[in-house]
Order: sequence, then C-alpha cells, then structure tokens
Amino acid sequence: MSKLTDWSFRNKAAVILIVIMALAMGAVSYFRLPMEFLPAADNPQITVTAIGPGYDAKAMEVQVTDKLEEALMFTKGKTAMFSSSGTGYAQVNLNFDSKTDMKEAKLEVERAVSQLPLPQGVMPPFVTHYTTSMIPIAWITLTFDGELSEQQKGEKLKQFQTELQKTEGAGVITTMGQSAPAIHLTPLTDRLTELGIPPQSLMGILQGRGISASIGERNIDGAAGNMKVYDEVTSLETLRELPVANGIKLGDVAIVEFDKEQESISRMNGKDAILFTVSKAADANAVTVGKGINETVKRIKADIPGIEPSVVLSTSDSIVTSVNSMLREVLLGALFATIVILLFMRNVRATIVTIVSIPLSLGITLYLLQLSGVSLNIITLGGVAVAVGRLVDDSIVVIENIYRRLQKEPFSLSVIKDATKEVAGAITASTLVTVAVFLPMGLLRGSLQAFLLPFALTVAYSLLASLLVALTVVPLLSGLLLKGTKEKPHEGSPKISAFIRWNLKHKAVALTIAVILFAGSIGAYVAMPKGALDSSSAENVTATLAFPNDTPRETVVEAGKELEAFIIADKSVEWVLMNSGNSADMAKQGAVSSPTQVNYTIDLKSGADAELFMANVKAQKAHYEDATLTVNAIDLMMGGGSSTINVDITGGDAVKLDETAKLLIAAISKVDGVLKVQSNQEEKKPVYAFKVDPARATGQDVAIQLQSLLNPVPVGSIQVEGADTPVMLQPAANPETEQALEQLTIMTSSGPQPVSSVAKLTRTEEPSLYYHKDGKTYVRVTAEAEPSKLSVVGADINKAVNELTLPDGVKLSVGGASADQMNDFADLGVTALISIGLVYLIMVLAFKTLRAPLAIMFSLPLAAIGAVIGLLISGITPDFTAMFGALMLIGIVVTNAIVLIDRVKQNETTMPIREALIEAATTRMRPIVMTAVATICAMLPLLFGSHESGSIVSQSLAIVVIGGLTAATLLTIVIVPCVYELLFFRASRKQRRVTQQALAPQSVH
Repeated sequence: MSKLTDWSFRNKAAVILIVIMALAMGAVSYFRLPMEFLPAADNPQITVTAIGPGYDAKAMEVQVTDKLEEALMFTKGKTAMFSSSGTGYAQVNLNFDSKTDMKEAKLEVERAVSQLPLPQGVMPPFVTHYTTSMIPIAWITLTFDGELSEQQKGEKLKQFQTELQKTEGAGVITTMGQSAPAIHLTPLTDRLTELGIPPQSLMGILQGRGISASIGERNIDGAAGNMKVYDEVTSLETLRELPVANGIKLGDVAIVEFDKEQESISRMNGKDAILFTVSKAADANAVTVGKGINETVKRIKADIPGIEPSVVLSTSDSIVTSVNSMLREVLLGALFATIVILLFMRNVRATIVTIVSIPLSLGITLYLLQLSGVSLNIITLGGVAVAVGRLVDDSIVVIENIYRRLQKEPFSLSVIKDATKEVAGAITASTLVTVAVFLPMGLLRGSLQAFLLPFALTVAYSLLASLLVALTVVPLLSGLLLKGTKEKPHEGSPKISAFIRWNLKHKAVALTIAVILFAGSIGAYVAMPKGALDSSSAENVTATLAFPNDTPRETVVEAGKELEAFIIADKSVEWVLMNSGNSADMAKQGAVSSPTQVNYTIDLKSGADAELFMANVKAQKAHYEDATLTVNAIDLMMGGGSSTINVDITGGDAVKLDETAKLLIAAISKVDGVLKVQSNQEEKKPVYAFKVDPARATGQDVAIQLQSLLNPVPVGSIQVEGADTPVMLQPAANPETEQALEQLTIMTSSGPQPVSSVAKLTRTEEPSLYYHKDGKTYVRVTAEAEPSKLSVVGADINKAVNELTLPDGVKLSVGGASADQMNDFADLGVTALISIGLVYLIMVLAFKTLRAPLAIMFSLPLAAIGAVIGLLISGITPDFTAMFGALMLIGIVVTNAIVLIDRVKQNETTMPIREALIEAATTRMRPIVMTAVATICAMLPLLFGSHESGSIVSQSLAIVVIGGLTAATLLTIVIVPCVYELLFFRASRKQRRVTQQALAPQSVH
C-alpha cells in the first residue's frame, strides 16, 4: 500500500484534481440518488386472497381453499404453501426459493387461479406479490358534507380517485370504507303473504327493462331513418309503479328507498370516512411522489366543493425527516471527531489534514452507492452515521505518526513518507478487517439480506475510501501544511510505561480480573430479557379489538365505536383511524381479517408517552369481556411490534391433533408472561345446515331460494341522476330462532311450503378458522405474550413444548414473533462467527503468523464486557439492533489491537518482546485513544437522537458500540500485551534471562 503514497507525491496535481472531482461527484450523486424509506426488497412470497361474504369458515375451506391449493400445488419454485380459511375469506400463501423469478411466478399463479370455477357470491381471487415499493407513500382520508346525496358522493369520489391517480409516479391506490349508492327493495312480508305472492317473484322486477335495442332502418316520410326501442327507469317513483302482478305495483308490496352498500367501515376521529392508501410505481422516487400527492390533495380540496380530503400519514415525510436527522447526526459526529482530534493534537493544521478524510470519504461513498444502484434510505444513511466516527481513524493514525516523527526529526518529505509507510500495513489490515465483518451479510437469507447488504456496502465503501484518503491525500496535505512545524517532542507517560511493566510481571492478576468480568457479563446477558423494545417514544400505535366469530356484526361495530371514543378523548392522541371488515380493494393487497375484528391506527402527539397510553388502552379490556384487546407500538424492523407466539400441530389424525392442542394449551397457560392462549379449533361458531331430501327437492333450488330470502340479492340497476345505480332486494326474512329457520317458506312442486317439509335442519359447532400446510390440515395454538418478556416467554414455551409426550405421527413447530426474533438472532450469530473467521484470516495474512493475530482476537471478549455493562447501566435490553451493534464491534475493536501489535512487531527487530510491548503500548496509546474517543463522540448523536421506525441505527446499537469500544480500548492496552507475551512466553523468558545475565556482571562491579 506504500506505493500509493509514493504515487500521490509524484502526481500532486492529479491528486488535487481527483479530490475536487470526488467532492463534486459526491455532491451530484447526493441529489441524484433516489430517496426511499427502505431498500428495495423482493419478498419471495405470493398471496392469493378470496372473499366470500356470508360463507362460513368450513364452506370457504371446502369450496374455495381446497380448490386453490389443488390448482397451485405444482407451481414452479414453490417451497411451501400455507392457507387459512375464515368466515367470509380464504387466503393461500406460497413461499418460493430465492432463485425464483417472482414476476414469472406471479403470472403462473394468476393463470392457474383465473381458470378456477368458484361458488356463486365468491369474488374472483386476488393475487399479490409484496415488495418494499408497495409500502404506501400516503394514507388519505376523505369525508363529505352531510348535505350531499349518495349519488353526489359517488360522483365526487370518482373525481377524487381520478385526480389522485393522475399524480406522477402514483401506483396502486386502494380504498377502505367506501360506500356506493344503491336502491333497496325491502319486501313487506305480511302484504306478500296476504296477496299470495312469493318474495322470490320480486327478483325479476327489472328483467327486460333498461334496454336500448335497434329494430332496423326504414324510409319514413321519404327519408331513410333508424328505429330503436329503449326502456329506462330513471326514478324511484317509476320503480314503485312497476307491476308485480295484475293490479299490484312494486310500491304496494315493498319499501323502495335510497340507501348505500358498504363492504367495510372506516372512521377518522369518530366520523365516517373513506381511507385511501397510495403506493408508488416501482421506478418512482418516493419523496417526489409524496410531494406530488400532497399538492394534488390541496388542489382537489380547492377545486371540488363538498369534500374534505386529508393526508394523515406520509411516508415521504418520514423519509425526508430521516434523511435530515441522519445528516444532522453525521455532521454532529464529524464535528465531535474534529474537536477530539484538535484536543489531542493541539495543532489546527494537523486537525485540518485529518478531517479532510470525512467529506472526501463521504463523497466517494455517495458516488459508489449511485453506481451500485443503492437508494438513499434510512438503512444506508444509518451506515454513514455509524461509519463517520471510523472515517477519521486511519487518518488519525497516519497524521499522529507523522506528527510524532516531526517532533523528533527535521521536516522533510521522506520523513512523511516513511511515517506513512510505518503504519500503512496496520491501517490497511484494520480497515480490511472491519470491511470483512460485513461481507458475510451477503450470506444472510431473505429480507435480512435485502436490509443489511445496503448497510454493509455503505460502511465498506466509506471505510475503503477513508483508507485510500489516509494513504494518499493525508500525507500529501501533511507535506504542504506541516512544513515548519516545531513542537516539543511527545514522549509516552512514564507512569503508563511503569504500569504496563508491572502488569506484564503480574499477568495472572490482570487476566483473572478480565476472565471474571467476562464471565459476569455473559451471565448478565443470559439473564437479560431479549427484544423488549422501549416503546415510550413511539409515535404510532396499533390496537385490535377482536370478538368471537359468532358475535353479531352490529355488536362489534358498536363496541368498536365505544373504544374509539375512549381513544379520541385521550389528550395525547393526534388522530385515530378505525376500520373493520374486508373490502375487495384491501383483498387485492392480501389484507383480510375476521369480520368481527376492529383495527385502530393511532398517531400520538409529539412528546407523548406511548407506554402510558398503551397501558391506559389495555386497561379498557375489562369493558369487553368476550373480546381480545391487543395494543402495540408500530415498528417496521420488529414485525409491527407483534408479541404473538404460534405453535403449529401437524399430523394425519384429526382426533390426535385436537387432543394435542388441549395438552399444549394447558402447558402454555402455566407459563409466566402469557396473557392469553387459544387454538383455532377452540374458538367455534354455530353452523346451521339444511339436509335436503332428494326425493322432495333439489339442493340447488333450495339453496338459491334460501339465499335470496336471507341475503341481499342484486336484481338489476336503473339510471338515477345520470348515474347507474344498483337495485338490491333485501332479505325477506330475519329468523332469530331455529324454529323460525325451519318455517321459512320456499316454492316447491306442491306450491309454497316451509323448508322443513323438504329438508332437515341440524346445528353443529365448527371452528372459525382452518389452517392448511401444503394442503394438509393443522391446528395452530396462539399465545399472546407480554412484550417486555417476549424472549423469556418464548424460551419457556419452547421448554414446555419439548417436555410434552406427543401421540405417534404428531409434530409441533414453534413460530411467531419469538421464533422470528430467535431466527434473526441466530442468523446474526452465524454471521458473527463467519466474520471472526475472516478477521483472523486477514490478520494471519498481514502478520504472517498465527500467534500474533490470536492475541489481537482477545480484544473481542473485552468488548463484550463493555457492551453488557452499557446495556445494564442504560436499562435497555438487547434487541436486534443491539446484536447488530455487537457484530459491528468485531471490526471496530480489533483495529486498536492491530495498531498496537503492528508496532510490537516493528519493535521486535531491535528490542526484546517485553520491551517491545511496553514501548508499543506507550507510543501507540495516544492514536488508539484518539481513534476510540473520536468514534465514541461521533456515536453520541445516535445515542441521544431520535430514530425513525425501521432503522437499524438505534439507541441500543449506539450503547453497545460505545460501551464495547470504551472497555476494549482501556483493556486492550492491559490485556493484549499479557496475552501476546504468554503466546511467546519461551522466547520472552529466554530474552529476559539473557538480559539478566548481561546485567549480572555489571552489578558485581
């Protein structure tokens, strides 16, 4: 690497030009880089969703799910298939291997699904493939003036949707809570019975109407003309006048009125509203699209009277906030690092030379990110924020060595070159080691790789750029700015030298203390709960109120509004969005849920205590005895803050599955920290079945008649105020008892008869959810864990599962939040082991020996001591980002030890091992402490700043890095020399004996 330094001195003009170009390219790249919330990630999963209003879970399983699974069983690249069937919906999730072309896979799934014959009333299935580009850019609510009619609302809604879709870069727009104007025909049952007219006869009321037909061309009055017949019903009055039978009009036997059809309910701050979620097109810039949507909403609000659109959440705003906050932290980190260098060097010119590496390295990094096709997002910006303290490390080591040499020797370019070459091997090895720590991230699976690889590339680019700057620009600038520098020679502290000497003589004391501290830190870490996130500063909260599936819809909605009113009354709430039910638009995105569930999205005011708010909402559970109330802070990285643990029971025997589920529920219920446990088989719903006697009627005829009696049925449409308005025949009967069900009147070959005359009614209790894996039924036991005890509860449940004696052929698998968390932790653990191996390999190549790098590796357990102490002092428990910080420490910590041992190896050519260690520790202490303090100070903005949800740069990461680096820096000077001398104890002991023998004759004289 020293050749780079020589080259830079030979080509000064070229280096100056390259510096200017690097800064310019960095600035241009910053403005050209697309800004996104998260990196582009292609999830290898396809979701197929079907909605069948009115169908029970068993019917959806048999008539819809089974058919979907059969059609999709042999899809190319599929690794697993999971399905769930509930009241009114069915969903199939297909997992694919990482090599699969997901666009081709989606097309294949769409072709297979489009050919399926599904029961009447089941919507065509929606096929969804998720990517991070589908994360909504904006959530928009739309409310109307109370004076508008349903037709006027419908027209204004269409206008709004059209204008919104015109926004440049806007992709898929989904709606929830949308209502459509409709005309309801409610049969007057008593009147129909009195007149002897079956309710079914009303279904044909519009048959043959609303047509426009051509009947040819004729010469009329000497001129050729076209003739046609058209029949239009354009008002409710006309509709009421339509004949049902001789002398009987529709208005005589049915109530005809305007109303609305609504698939799902959506409310904003207690008022009915329509919710729009807008995603961006795949190649669009998130920030540009977000700004365009905000401008469109403002323009529509002014142009279309009678509507009140409002952007309640904007991801683009979060992106801008993230970028600004991260940039602020980068600049603050650079400032703190500069102050540290100035305090240590006490030379302004030397400080200027050092900090040049920050803007230059960042400029090169931004340019390389643009070439790599990586966007500017909270992950890559987090990489820059983390790396900024490390950017000056190489330059500090170089400038400190140059400066130290110039304090002892007269200024010359050869001194600067030699001083740079003296540390070139050490800084190259330390930088490559840090970069090597991030290389194994390419081996991670799925979304973890998509998120962490851009972070790794950012850190790698910035560190390699800083190394290049340290070996070329820093010595060159030193030759220009340090000319004439005259300072008092800097000598290592005699006290430090004496302490290191004593320490080497009493290794057992230092090593014993280190071992005790390490063992204590490991014990403390094991005892800590993992993944307990501090949600007190969260800005958004979600709540779910879920009732048993046999709860009437009206009861669910009323209870939902009651909880909504409580939330709105809380002074810490900015707004609350409530929704319930399924819509076709939401199903397109794979978002379906139980119709007896109410969901809330809550935005809290700045500074509000989210933990306190969530506790207050959870306390309302007492008012809803039959319902489950869950409240979580929104956190994209941790899966939405879910604390649900699933145990899936698979096997071929349904009886054994049910028995195992009961045993499992009993075992899990005893686990401390489990709030609620249930299985999908446990929550059941009554199902009433009519078994038709084939000799008396056909099942299809009975089903069609009962469906029209008990459910709204479309009978056509009419033109009202220029708009095509559907006409819905409302249920003619509303049976509330089994006896009333049996007395429903249907038309048979013998005339009107109660349905009990042709069919027998049976009542059964059936599960409200059915789960399949690869087409086979399995039972899922779900445990709701206390979020603060998630890892502990997960471990206890695993233990309880392993202790169960299972029937033959039955298997259990634990999943959910705890398992996902453990998988992420395990993946990072494997990555850490691979990183340690690579670090050791690089150091062996650099030092050409196995033992010296082994001494350096002992700095890693020293970092663990500081990391755990930092977590204990702060009271923050280790989560995913803390583990990621521990992974980063591997690269950061060994840097100091490499700088130390590199000096030792240089000293060994002229000194005994012990003296080489003492001199190296004394001489290299200043650059080691400088680099450590600079890195720590650069991390302070991360420690005290606020971070966007979804960022892997968090307070816990900063605590781990700062704590680990502090302890490792202090202990490296003490422990690493001891370990090094132990590894070379024979040579060192021999050298000391020779020295003692050489001094012995002198002592006699």
